[in-house]
Amino acid sequence: MKRRELERWERRLHLGAHPVLYPLIRGLGYRRPVQRIPGLGILVSDAGLLRQVLMDNERFVKHGRSASGGLWTPVVGPKALLNMDGAEHLEMRRRLGGVFTARSVAVMVEPAAAGLRDRLERELPAGRGVDLVREVKELSGGVIAGILGLPADAPGRLPDRDLFDLGTSITSLVRLGRHELTPPQAAKARSAVERLAGPARAAYRDGAPDTFPGRLRELGMGEQEALGVVSAFVIVGTETLVSFIPRIVALLADAGRLSALAADRSGLPAAVNEGLRFTVPSPMMLRDAVASGTLGGVRYREGDRLLLSTIHAAKSLGGFDPERTVPPHARQLWFGAGPHFCIGMPLAMAQINSTLESLLDIYARQPWRIVSRRVKHRVLIPGYETLELANE
Repeated sequence: MKRRELERWERRLHLGAHPVLYPLIRGLGYRRPVQRIPGLGILVSDAGLLRQVLMDNERFVKHGRSASGGLWTPVVGPKALLNMDGAEHLEMRRRLGGVFTARSVAVMVEPAAAGLRDRLERELPAGRGVDLVREVKELSGGVIAGILGLPADAPGRLPDRDLFDLGTSITSLVRLGRHELTPPQAAKARSAVERLAGPARAAYRDGAPDTFPGRLRELGMGEQEALGVVSAFVIVGTETLVSFIPRIVALLADAGRLSALAADRSGLPAAVNEGLRFTVPSPMMLRDAVASGTLGGVRYREGDRLLLSTIHAAKSLGGFDPERTVPPHARQLWFGAGPHFCIGMPLAMAQINSTLESLLDIYARQPWRIVSRRVKHRVLIPGYETLELANE
């Protein structure tokens, strides 16, 4: 019964976001591992072949006109990590490698995580309901403030929720069938980025090494280059986390695992990893072919767009099962692979783990449950519109 309930909600989330594309992409994935879809590109659904594409930056690039990087270059400039390839990209990653240490991630996440923890501790034990989606948006906005180097007491500082809304005003412009942003869309996104860039520019010029922009300056990045990187982290980390955190909480509740995890946290890492595999925070990745060849028996040509169906590659392994051993070729595909493996993963995991730890701490003292939920409709990343928690 629990498994059926869990899978029913997961299917509702995907159909709410993509009522036509989700069943189409899953159905096509079961038919063939690679196939050409007129007007969209070449769909790759097999985990091994998908990893092969992600590992091959000679033939498949992220910065191409119709790949994901190409979408963002008119918005954040040409050197923002998410739209780079080759030697320049590797050098940028090398320089950023030391930024995502436990200490630097804590500086960006802990103030927002502490605020979330305080709100949950104040509301749930007092018998008041909490909308977890709303709370995670506040968390995400607080982390955006940390990325921007924006102090809590800065004059005229936007509230955390407004910072989150600015971030999503950019990501909401993306659609799977859209090869590039229209000029008005690009202008709207640049306007939002410029509003976010103001505090980051001030932090960069101040040069304090305990801020993210200041650390980028310390690494030798020019101002525009640093602002491009800051903007990229705001863009890629906003929507996926606000989708995933309520979904993993709902999965654990629907699977009846909250009591065990509240009593013993040793199983939490496996549950989170399996939640990432089952929900697939990045359901589709895009690459452009810059050479001709054959993949999975299908001929591709220079200029072809590859749709990497992470959603099918991960979900075809089966239902939610934290005891599952994921085969090596499919492991952590939702974070990418090879040179483009998500460098911000420690930042994402810090937000996920801090939220779950806070909720489980409360559950251990006074169990709560999901009392209502609503699915989001017509969005890029499937998720809940609301997920209300209250005491049992």
